Amino acid sequence: MAASEENSALFPIFILTIMAIPIVPYTITKLCRAASKKSKSIHCQCSECSRSGKYHKSIFKRISNVSTCSNMTLLLLWVIMIILVYYIKTMSREIEIFDPFSILGLEPGAAESEIKKKYRRLSIQYHPDKNPDPEAHKYFVEYIAKAYQALTDPIARENYEKYGHPDGRQGFQMGIALPQFLLNIDGASGGILLLWIVGVCILLPLVIAVVYLSRSSKYTGNYVMHQTLSTYYYLMKPSLAPSKVMDVFIKAAEYMEIPVRRTDDEPLQKLLLLVRSELNLDLKNIKQEQAKFWKQHPALVKTELLVQAQLTREFASLSPSLQSDFRRILETAPRLLEELMKMAVIPRNAQGHGWLRPAIGVVELSQCIIQAVPLSARKSTGGSPEGIAPFLQLPHVSETIIKKVARKKVRTFQELHDMDSQERADLLIQTGGLSSAEVQDIETVLDMMPSLTLEVTCETEGEEGIQEGDIVTIHAWINVKRGNGLIGALPHAPYYPFQKEENYWFLLADSTSNNVWFSQKVSFMDEAAALTAASKAIEESMEGSGANVKETSRAVAEAVEKVKGGSRLVLGKFQAPSEGNYSLTCYCLCDSWLGCDRRTNLKLKILKRTRAGTRGAVLADEGPITEDGVEEDEDNEDGEYDDDYESEYSEDEEDDQNTKNKHQAANGTVNKHGQGAESSGSDEE
Repeated sequence: MAASEENSALFPIFILTIMAIPIVPYTITKLCRAASKKSKSIHCQCSECSRSGKYHKSIFKRISNVSTCSNMTLLLLWVIMIILVYYIKTMSREIEIFDPFSILGLEPGAAESEIKKKYRRLSIQYHPDKNPDPEAHKYFVEYIAKAYQALTDPIARENYEKYGHPDGRQGFQMGIALPQFLLNIDGASGGILLLWIVGVCILLPLVIAVVYLSRSSKYTGNYVMHQTLSTYYYLMKPSLAPSKVMDVFIKAAEYMEIPVRRTDDEPLQKLLLLVRSELNLDLKNIKQEQAKFWKQHPALVKTELLVQAQLTREFASLSPSLQSDFRRILETAPRLLEELMKMAVIPRNAQGHGWLRPAIGVVELSQCIIQAVPLSARKSTGGSPEGIAPFLQLPHVSETIIKKVARKKVRTFQELHDMDSQERADLLIQTGGLSSAEVQDIETVLDMMPSLTLEVTCETEGEEGIQEGDIVTIHAWINVKRGNGLIGALPHAPYYPFQKEENYWFLLADSTSNNVWFSQKVSFMDEAAALTAASKAIEESMEGSGANVKETSRAVAEAVEKVKGGSRLVLGKFQAPSEGNYSLTCYCLCDSWLGCDRRTNLKLKILKRTRAGTRGAVLADEGPITEDGVEEDEDNEDGEYDDDYESEYSEDEEDDQNTKNKHQAANGTVNKHGQGAESSGSDEE
């Protein structure tokens, strides 16, 4: 019986250990993530963002954020572990080693006279004739009488003093960490034990594996369904116009699962009247166009109308059920747009190039969704290639105010941004009719907007020139500066109901052929990860070029300083195409802000493949190159894309507005400063 009790006591310890192995590290990881997420909460302080409520930490919101399904499950498991610890501690007190001296309250080695005296005293207190309490009777029989017998019997006392047990030397015992009912069933304990082993050791891991694999087979690491990626891949086309990106975006499998209710028909019809101008319907045949629109899959109709409600800011009148669907669509939108971007730049041809035009369209759609700006607002008006869209992301700014400001010859967003703060305040107050508090909100947002600088170099490591077939290394530094001094921050997005981090896409593309040669996503939020990545990349690059330890250390130290100063390293490789001159464009596109995108032109001279040992660079006939093979190009106006592949919402500019540099070089290097700055260096005649 004692052995059975000892075996049963091991079972809670076994369960506690199995639970603690995954739960403790998972809890530590979750707490670290929560602390890291809290440190990243650097958001806009304007009045519109404050009123949005998504940054307000009310008691209810804090409870709702904590009381998620995973957190409550984790809390329940910790409660079970605490109960097990208490149970084990209590059981360890109950199962004590038999010590007759301790039971009688004597010191080890007490004389027989003292033992008898103590026994008589305890008998008066616990003997059934003296104490009618059943518990006292049980204690007297099981403990006091047994202890007295063990100490008064000479052989039993000698065994106890020598071996620690009245019965003499005890054999070695092993316990099984199983509950007692599995070990005490006559004739059936073997079968039950076998079932226990099969259930815990085989079936339980198998069930967990099946659940995990079924989920992982449905979703990617970015929590996007595989069916969505397949749909995006096959619907993506090289000539996909920005306005048509919406048609591909809404066909995600996540949106097809949105419930369709008959009660939503009337609110959706009212919403259609509000956003009809954004649906590219033929106004001459509006009835036929609307009938054709309603014939689409109901989930597609609902998704497109709710996305347009976000773009046109017509979401206040949505019914409660539509509000739920609306938030669900917007919550998954950034992840879906990121995967849609990857489908645009994924290698599609033999050279491993993606497509530029749809990539630009995806970023434009992302910017409009985050800032709640209609796609039609990007249409070029009044000399501004980006239209009025960048103005509309500013708080308290409407189309009426934009028209008033335009009368004062401020027609582009860049002109407004570059003005002196006092001059801008006077313009907005006197001409725009805004109050001082509203102007202060605008200044706060302008201080949050990132100003980008690009430094790009393409070269073949260890060689003087780039020959066809070479593995070319692109080395780019992207620097961000803000008026408030921050590096990583959450964008101003009062109409987007969730917290959204800024992300940037670096693209090296040939706009003439619509090919993206290289692409990479860049984030400024995690400085520690950026330091590690930049240090490792620079160290490997320097070691590959044969640099010594001192040079490598110096280069790594410079990279660390750049990262701490707000720069991020983009390092990648691509294969050089066939011989020729290539006019490439480096894009840095932000997925959250309008008017902050930057680009710079880069020309590469790809040389003909020569025999082994002859790798000298050949100069272009059009002009000289700089000392280190640097070639620089003046950019077109900031915020524009190339003429052939700019947004369809922007009109083509006149050719004479673009200044083309005629320099050619074997290696290409270019610097581009954001917010209207010109490319460093000047053209040579």
